[in-house]
Amino acid sequence: MPAFTLTIVVSTHPAGAAVVVLAGELDYHTAPRLHRALEGVPTGVPVVLDISGLEFCDSIGVSELVLASRRPRPPGTRLPLVGTPAHLRMLFTLTGVDGLVTHHQRVEAAVAALTGARPGPPPPRPPPAGAGGDGGRGGRPPPPPGARARPRA
Repeated sequence: MPAFTLTIVVSTHPAGAAVVVLAGELDYHTAPRLHRALEGVPTGVPVVLDISGLEFCDSIGVSELVLASRRPRPPGTRLPLVGTPAHLRMLFTLTGVDGLVTHHQRVEAAVAALTGARPGPPPPRPPPAGAGGDGGRGGRPPPPPGARARPRA
Protein backbone atom coordinates (compact mmCIF):
# COMPACT_ATOMS: atom_id res chain seq x y z
CA MET A 1 0.00 0.00 0.00
CA PRO A 2 1.50 3.37 -0.97
CA ALA A 3 2.16 5.99 1.68
CA PHE A 4 -0.08 9.03 1.35
CA THR A 5 1.58 11.86 3.14
CA LEU A 6 0.36 15.30 3.95
CA THR A 7 1.89 17.39 6.67
CA ILE A 8 -0.39 20.08 8.11
CA VAL A 9 0.88 22.69 10.56
CA VAL A 10 -1.55 25.30 11.88
CA SER A 11 -0.20 28.36 13.67
CA THR A 12 -1.52 31.77 14.63
CA HIS A 13 0.09 34.82 13.05
CA PRO A 14 0.64 37.84 15.36
CA ALA A 15 -2.03 39.70 13.33
CA GLY A 16 -4.56 37.01 14.32
CA ALA A 17 -4.81 35.01 11.09
CA ALA A 18 -4.49 31.24 11.10
CA VAL A 19 -1.60 30.13 8.89
CA VAL A 20 -2.02 26.59 7.60
CA VAL A 21 1.13 25.12 6.05
CA LEU A 22 0.67 22.12 3.76
CA ALA A 23 3.43 19.84 2.50
CA GLY A 24 3.15 16.61 0.54
CA GLU A 25 0.09 15.32 -1.32
CA LEU A 26 -3.44 16.71 -1.12
CA ASP A 27 -5.64 13.99 -2.55
CA TYR A 28 -8.54 11.62 -1.90
CA HIS A 29 -6.73 10.03 1.04
CA THR A 30 -5.41 13.19 2.73
CA ALA A 31 -8.03 15.87 1.96
CA PRO A 32 -10.20 14.91 4.98
CA ARG A 33 -7.27 15.83 7.24
CA LEU A 34 -7.16 19.34 5.74
CA HIS A 35 -10.93 19.58 6.15
CA ARG A 36 -10.65 18.71 9.85
CA ALA A 37 -7.76 21.14 10.34
CA LEU A 38 -9.77 23.98 8.82
CA GLU A 39 -12.83 23.05 10.89
CA GLY A 40 -10.61 23.52 13.94
CA VAL A 41 -10.02 27.19 13.05
CA PRO A 42 -12.71 29.31 14.73
CA THR A 43 -15.24 30.98 12.42
CA GLY A 44 -14.25 34.57 11.72
CA VAL A 45 -10.51 33.93 12.00
CA PRO A 46 -8.93 34.63 8.60
CA VAL A 47 -7.04 31.70 7.06
CA VAL A 48 -3.87 31.77 4.95
CA LEU A 49 -2.79 28.57 3.18
CA ASP A 50 0.93 28.14 2.59
CA ILE A 51 1.09 25.51 -0.15
CA SER A 52 4.73 25.99 -1.12
CA GLY A 53 5.45 22.41 -0.01
CA LEU A 54 2.50 20.84 -1.82
CA GLU A 55 3.82 18.38 -4.39
CA PHE A 56 0.54 16.97 -5.68
CA CYS A 57 -3.13 17.91 -5.68
CA ASP A 58 -5.94 15.90 -7.28
CA SER A 59 -9.58 16.88 -7.92
CA ILE A 60 -10.58 16.09 -4.32
CA GLY A 61 -7.77 18.35 -3.09
CA VAL A 62 -8.98 21.10 -5.41
CA SER A 63 -12.50 20.64 -4.02
CA GLU A 64 -11.15 21.04 -0.50
CA LEU A 65 -9.47 24.33 -1.52
CA VAL A 66 -12.76 25.52 -3.02
CA LEU A 67 -14.49 24.71 0.29
CA ALA A 68 -11.74 26.61 2.13
CA SER A 69 -12.36 29.62 -0.12
CA ARG A 70 -15.99 29.68 1.09
CA ARG A 71 -14.99 30.24 4.73
CA PRO A 72 -16.09 33.63 6.08
CA ARG A 73 -13.38 36.28 5.68
CA PRO A 74 -13.15 40.06 5.41
CA PRO A 75 -15.33 41.54 2.64
CA GLY A 76 -13.64 41.96 -0.72
CA THR A 77 -10.94 39.39 -0.03
CA ARG A 78 -10.24 35.95 -1.46
CA LEU A 79 -8.50 32.94 0.04
CA PRO A 80 -4.77 33.77 0.09
CA LEU A 81 -2.35 31.07 -1.04
CA VAL A 82 1.37 31.41 -0.35
CA GLY A 83 4.12 29.95 -2.52
CA THR A 84 1.91 28.28 -5.11
CA PRO A 85 4.11 25.93 -7.17
CA ALA A 86 3.97 26.41 -10.95
CA HIS A 87 2.27 23.05 -11.61
CA LEU A 88 -0.53 23.96 -9.19
CA ARG A 89 -0.94 27.45 -10.65
CA MET A 90 -1.63 25.83 -14.02
CA LEU A 91 -4.14 23.44 -12.40
CA PHE A 92 -5.88 26.33 -10.61
CA THR A 93 -6.06 28.33 -13.85
CA LEU A 94 -7.54 25.40 -15.79
CA THR A 95 -10.12 24.62 -13.11
CA GLY A 96 -11.14 28.22 -12.37
CA VAL A 97 -9.85 28.13 -8.80
CA ASP A 98 -7.73 31.20 -9.62
CA GLY A 99 -10.90 33.27 -9.42
CA LEU A 100 -11.36 32.23 -5.78
CA VAL A 101 -7.83 32.77 -4.47
CA THR A 102 -4.99 35.25 -4.46
CA HIS A 103 -1.34 34.27 -4.77
CA HIS A 104 1.40 35.67 -2.55
CA GLN A 105 5.12 35.03 -2.21
CA ARG A 106 5.27 35.59 1.56
CA VAL A 107 2.96 34.83 4.48
CA GLU A 108 3.31 38.45 5.65
CA ALA A 109 1.88 39.77 2.37
CA ALA A 110 -1.00 37.26 2.48
CA VAL A 111 -1.90 38.19 6.05
CA ALA A 112 -1.73 41.88 5.16
CA ALA A 113 -4.10 41.31 2.23
CA LEU A 114 -6.63 39.76 4.63
CA THR A 115 -6.27 41.99 7.66
CA GLY A 116 -5.52 45.31 6.00
CA ALA A 117 -2.27 45.49 7.94
CA ARG A 118 0.83 46.64 6.19
CA PRO A 119 3.32 43.85 5.57
CA GLY A 120 6.26 43.99 7.92
CA PRO A 121 9.58 45.20 6.61
CA PRO A 122 11.95 42.63 5.23
CA PRO A 123 14.59 41.45 7.68
CA PRO A 124 17.50 43.90 8.08
CA ARG A 125 20.55 43.31 5.95
CA PRO A 126 23.86 42.86 7.70
CA PRO A 127 26.39 45.68 7.22
CA PRO A 128 28.90 45.20 4.40
CA ALA A 129 32.08 43.39 5.32
CA GLY A 130 34.53 45.72 7.00
CA ALA A 131 31.92 48.38 7.75
CA GLY A 132 31.49 47.20 11.32
CA GLY A 133 28.35 49.30 11.66
CA ASP A 134 30.36 52.17 13.18
CA GLY A 135 30.19 54.60 10.26
CA GLY A 136 33.71 53.79 9.08
CA ARG A 137 35.39 54.91 12.31
CA GLY A 138 37.28 51.62 12.66
CA GLY A 139 35.77 50.79 16.04
CA ARG A 140 36.47 54.21 17.57
CA PRO A 141 33.63 55.90 19.46
CA PRO A 142 31.90 58.83 17.76
CA PRO A 143 33.37 62.29 18.41
CA PRO A 144 31.59 64.46 20.97
CA PRO A 145 29.08 66.97 19.56
CA GLY A 146 30.77 70.10 18.23
CA ALA A 147 34.23 68.49 18.04
CA ARG A 148 36.33 69.19 14.98
CA ALA A 149 37.69 66.32 12.99
CA ARG A 150 41.47 65.93 13.19
CA PRO A 151 43.37 65.18 10.02
CA ARG A 152 44.57 61.62 9.80
CA ALA A 153 48.28 60.97 9.88
